[in-house]
Amino acid sequence: MVPRRRWSLQLVWLIPIVAALIGGWLAVKAVLDRGPTITISFSTAEGLEPEKTRVKYHSVDIGRVTNVAFSEDRTRVVATVILSKQAEPFLVADTRFWVVRPRVSGTQISGLNTLLSGAYIGMDVGSSGDSKRKFVGLDMPPIVTVDLPGQHFQLHSEDLGSLDIGSPVYFRRVQVGSIVNYELDKDGTGVQLHVFVKAPYDRYVKANTRFWQASGFDLALDANGIRLNTESAVSLLFGGVSFETPVESVSAPSAQGNTSFLLYSDRGKAMRLPDTAEETYRMVFDESVRGLSVGAPVDFRGVVIGEVTAIDVDFDAKNADVRVPVEVRLYPDRLRGKEKNGAVQRGSFMEKLVSRGLRAQLRSGSLLTGQLYVALDIFSEKPKVAMSKQAGRAEIPTVVSSVQELQSTLLRLARKLDNLPLESTVADARKSIKALESTLATTDRAIKRIDSDVTPQAAKTLADLSHTLARVDQGLDGLLADDAPIQRDVRETLREVSRAAEALRSLADYLERKPGAILRGRVEEPAK
Repeated sequence: MVPRRRWSLQLVWLIPIVAALIGGWLAVKAVLDRGPTITISFSTAEGLEPEKTRVKYHSVDIGRVTNVAFSEDRTRVVATVILSKQAEPFLVADTRFWVVRPRVSGTQISGLNTLLSGAYIGMDVGSSGDSKRKFVGLDMPPIVTVDLPGQHFQLHSEDLGSLDIGSPVYFRRVQVGSIVNYELDKDGTGVQLHVFVKAPYDRYVKANTRFWQASGFDLALDANGIRLNTESAVSLLFGGVSFETPVESVSAPSAQGNTSFLLYSDRGKAMRLPDTAEETYRMVFDESVRGLSVGAPVDFRGVVIGEVTAIDVDFDAKNADVRVPVEVRLYPDRLRGKEKNGAVQRGSFMEKLVSRGLRAQLRSGSLLTGQLYVALDIFSEKPKVAMSKQAGRAEIPTVVSSVQELQSTLLRLARKLDNLPLESTVADARKSIKALESTLATTDRAIKRIDSDVTPQAAKTLADLSHTLARVDQGLDGLLADDAPIQRDVRETLREVSRAAEALRSLADYLERKPGAILRGRVEEPAK
C-alpha cells in the first residue's frame, strides 16, 4: 500500500509542474516575440484609447496603444505604443505616423472605414538608415507615401493664392500629382511649394517645363469671341497647378527630382519667351494719373513691352511746380526682336525711336473700371527732341492723353459759349419768332382770300380755254384733210413750182452752152 501512495503523490505534483513549465515557456516566448516600444506625440488625443487603438501598416495590425499621457510641457499628448517584432525594421528616422479617422478636406474624403471599426494609427515607412524610437505624429494624413513612385519638385511663387496642401497638379487636364507641402521663404519674399508628380507622368517634366496656377477660370475676350477655360471643377473651387513644356524642349531629358521651377500666375505669362534684356525709363506726366497703378502694362501699338514699376510725386522747387514721374520697365527685345549680330548698345534703340517722335501717353484700358495704361506711339507731327536724363534715368517725352485733350477742348468750348451775348441773342430770336408768326398769319389770310375769290374765276377761265382749244382742233382737222380745198391748191401750186424749176434748169443749161445768148438773144439753130 505504501508504494501506491508514493506514486499518487508524484502524479499530483506533475500537473502544476507542467503548468509552470508551460507558463514559463509562454512568458519566455512573449518576451522573445515582444517588439519594440515607441512613443508618438500628437497635438490632440482625439481617437486614441489605451489597449483599443491599433497601429496598422497597409491595413496589417502591427501594434497597439498601451498608454496616453501629456508631454512634460503639457502642450501635446504622448501615446506609448508596443509594436510587433516584425515592425522593428520600420522604425527609422523618416517614418511617419498619423491618426486615421473620418476627415473631409477640400479635395477628398478619407477615413470613412473607421466609422465602424474605430480610429487607428496609420504608418508610412521611411527610407532612412537611422533607427528611431520617438516620433512626432502628423496632424493630417500625408498626401504622398514613400512607396508611391514618382518625383518631387519645388515651385517658387510670390504668394500662395488659392492653393493648399492636396491641391491637384495637372498635365493636359489630367491630374498627375498633388501639392504635398509649402512654406514661406526664409526672407519672407515668397512661398516655396513642394509638389509630387506620379510616375510615369514625371517623365514629362523637363528642365524647361513651365508651371502656372490653374486656380479658378480664365475668361478671354478677343476677336474670336468669349472663351472660358478651366482645368476642372476641383481646380475651380480649390485651386490647382498645371504644367507644359515648350515644343522645342519636348525631346529634352526629364528633370531630376527636387528641381526648382518658377510658378507663374497664368499660362500666358508662363509660355511667353523669356526676356533677355530689360531697361528702366522715366516718364513725367503733367496730368492726373488716377487709375494708373504699379504693374499696369506699357504697350506699343497694342504690343505689351513692359510694365509700370513705380509712381512718385516730384516737387520742382525751381519752377514751383508739382510733377508726377512714372518709372517703367521695358523689354526692348519684344519690340526689336532678338539681335543676331551681337548685343545692341543699351538704350540706343529707344533713343532712335524718341528722335523719330516716340512719345508716352496715358490711355484708358477700361471705361468700366477707369484703369489706365501707358501707350507708346510715334507722333510724327511733334517736334524732334533728344532723350534726356533725369534723376539718373533716361526720360521718354510725354503727350497729353486724348481724354485730357478732349476735356480741354470741351472746357474751351464752354468758355466761348459763356462769353457769347446769349441774353441779347435770345431776345433777338424771340423778336424773329414773333415776326415769323405775324408773317405766317398774313400768308394764311392771303391763301384763304385766293381760295374764295380767285379760284371760281380761274375755273371759268379754264372752261373757256378748253372750249376754244376744241374749236381750234376742229379747224385743223378741216385744213389737214386730203380732200380739203386748201390741200388741192397747195398740190397745184407745188406742181407749178416744179414746172418753173424745170424751165429754169433748161435755161441754165442753154446759157452754159451759149453764154452770148444773154446779149444776142436766142438764135434758132438751123435744121440739119
